[in-house]
Amino acid sequence: MPGVNFARLGRATCLIVCIGVLTDTVAQEHQFSAVRGDRTSGWLPQTRSELIARNGVVATSQPLAAAAGLEILQKGGNAFDAAVATAAVLNLVEPGSAGMGGDTFAIAWIAKEKKLVALNSSGRAPTGATPEHLAQRGFKSRMPLHGIESATVPGAVNGWDALLKRAGTLTFQETLEPAARLAEQGFGVSERIRNDWIYGATVLQKDPDSVRTYLPGGKIPTNYSVFRNPDLARALRLLQKQGKDAFYKGDIARAIVAKSKALGGTMTLEDLAQDQPTWETPITTRYKGFDVYEMPPNTQGFAVLEMLNILEVCGPKLGVDLAALGPRSPAYWHLLVEAKKLAYTDLYEFNGDPAFVQVPVDRLISKAYAAELCGRIDMQHASVPAARGDPVGGTVYLTVADRYGNMVSFIYSVYDTFGSGVTVPGYGFVLNDRGALFSLDPNSPNVIAPHKRPFHTLVPGFVMKDGRPLISFGLMGGSQQAQGHAQVLVDMLALGANPQAASDAARFTHAQATNTLSLESNLYELVGAQLKALGHKVESTNGEDMGGFQAIWYVADASVAGGGAAAGAGQPINGVYRAASDHRKDGAAMGW
Repeated sequence: MPGVNFARLGRATCLIVCIGVLTDTVAQEHQFSAVRGDRTSGWLPQTRSELIARNGVVATSQPLAAAAGLEILQKGGNAFDAAVATAAVLNLVEPGSAGMGGDTFAIAWIAKEKKLVALNSSGRAPTGATPEHLAQRGFKSRMPLHGIESATVPGAVNGWDALLKRAGTLTFQETLEPAARLAEQGFGVSERIRNDWIYGATVLQKDPDSVRTYLPGGKIPTNYSVFRNPDLARALRLLQKQGKDAFYKGDIARAIVAKSKALGGTMTLEDLAQDQPTWETPITTRYKGFDVYEMPPNTQGFAVLEMLNILEVCGPKLGVDLAALGPRSPAYWHLLVEAKKLAYTDLYEFNGDPAFVQVPVDRLISKAYAAELCGRIDMQHASVPAARGDPVGGTVYLTVADRYGNMVSFIYSVYDTFGSGVTVPGYGFVLNDRGALFSLDPNSPNVIAPHKRPFHTLVPGFVMKDGRPLISFGLMGGSQQAQGHAQVLVDMLALGANPQAASDAARFTHAQATNTLSLESNLYELVGAQLKALGHKVESTNGEDMGGFQAIWYVADASVAGGGAAAGAGQPINGVYRAASDHRKDGAAMGW
């Protein structure tokens, strides 16, 4: 891949604040003022090298979870087995972001089938979820963000099961063992994860079961303290013995329904028993000669493809070459933001559950439609989109590749931090608040209805080249996901960045509802004033809202005909995997 003008965004000059060890009574405050050292080659501000491995790779936002996936790979499991093991540990170590009370999506290359598949394992609204019921509960204009009325049927465990049965080699007995063991033993709480816990505490405090599980002694766990979740271990042990039926028909299902009824919710045993994931055909567009794949509705995946089409089609019409400009140019960022506004206008207008409404995806992701939009971009002035959206974030993403050539792009979430804030007693997990993304507007394609899937932010990504798998990637964070996908894809596919450089490069997030453009601090210093002059409402921010990016890029061995899977049993892939993990999280890419 040619390195086309992936200009430096500037060497790090910001202060690094070291909080130190926090105790219950005192916080050590110490300012560590230094500038970041340089790499010896390439893009100097890059935080770390890519991980290069051949036998198997796991990249995710928490090292213990990555280690669990790697353990499964090293014991002979494949990428699908390792993805489930990694996800289960993330339930424990990032409880504010994901868990078995949430939903999951995956796009995966199944090597033995030579096929790219997509799994939608998002849950549906319970039987009694209607605008009338919400109105009786006091919600007449908008959905509640938290509480039992925001919870939909959890799809995650069904998703784990579906992946293992479709292409895995192991069962819950093996894949859930690392998570169950760790839940019993406990893990050390990091600064980054505790930061999320602080925000989630206000939600957790409203539910006694949540306080008992996640606020031991009534307090947020301190940095570097050991957090255990024996109730979650119990749930995992039940899944190991009884499979998914324990969750959807057995003891866990009964506990979920009992909790829902106690709080005035409408979820039934039938809602849980009837939940099923769906295998989908991923949607795609070609960008710079690469085939980019995303999830179809009910997700925001089509916004990624629409945004890329606008950049590719409208750039030449507007006299803009992103590769020539590079990311030090205000015009570069202006075009990306304007493309985002157009794509998200359509996202909020049309997205919904295709089982209930018709979403014109084929038109929205066509090059012809992108060409129709070019006239709505003024390179001299920022536009003002309709004030709609924006979903919040609270998600984990992981990607796994193995020696057999399988690659899994996997994302799951309980939506906002600690989801609904409602913990299932005895089983140590929170229910999601994904129902908060339904609308109460009867004219909306996303209006709430029983057994309907809500507008979903979760989007795993995948890139193919010449019919072969190339990049498995994802970026978490509510409405940041689709616009973040487009940014890192431009970095890698148009500007020649390696995956780690694309991860480390400064990003923006634009909020459609307030028309606010947030730039990471170094980017704000670089182009903030010029973008303000173009009419953007610009603010400086840190990496909190920029999502956490993970990626694996497969490079075939050119000396081996066909590339792809290993030549024989016990042999590594014919080529190498290049993996990256975001420094904005606790992320790690591990392989061997």
